[in-house]
Amino acid sequence: MAERKSTPPKGEAQAEAQRIIDEAEDLGYLGVPVDPTPKSHYTVAGVIEGKPTPETDPEHARKVRQELDDADRAR
Repeated sequence: MAERKSTPPKGEAQAEAQRIIDEAEDLGYLGVPVDPTPKSHYTVAGVIEGKPTPETDPEHARKVRQELDDADRAR
């Protein structure tokens, strides 16, 4: 997660970079991953083993949504 600066940036370039980072964070592009499912579940081996993904298992999708909601509430 990008750190919000409590002191103003020293120069125009730093101010512009911080503005872009803050905007990206506000839009949710930085910080918490969208899907905490391990990447190995999306591999051929993971599919063959029947590892759950939100796209293939409704119960896993519910669990992922709950985890993300809980993480947002903790912010």
